[in-house]
Amino acid sequence: MNPPSRVLLAALLAASVGPAVAAPLAYKLPEETAALKPGPGDETAVICLACHSADYTSTQPPGKGRPFWEAEVQKMIKVFQAPISSGDAAVIVDYLAAAYP
Repeated sequence: MNPPSRVLLAALLAASVGPAVAAPLAYKLPEETAALKPGPGDETAVICLACHSADYTSTQPPGKGRPFWEAEVQKMIKVFQAPISSGDAAVIVDYLAAAYP
């Protein structure tokens, strides 16, 4: 069989089989074991858990202080459209600056 015939045969076989459909996979995620550090404002900072894991804050660069957290919270609001009120933002910044200085 010459090469063009092989290509035609492969195309005909592929067309007769039809598209392959894979079954969706289901994953069971492990339970969350991390928690926000306790402290004033932690009940408001749970807003952040809608997008971040509880241990995410502990992976941020240490020693950046309040200006860093203020900028991060504002970035979440302005760039990522996080639904955080200005009052809650102030509480969250206070919490993060104290709990993760």
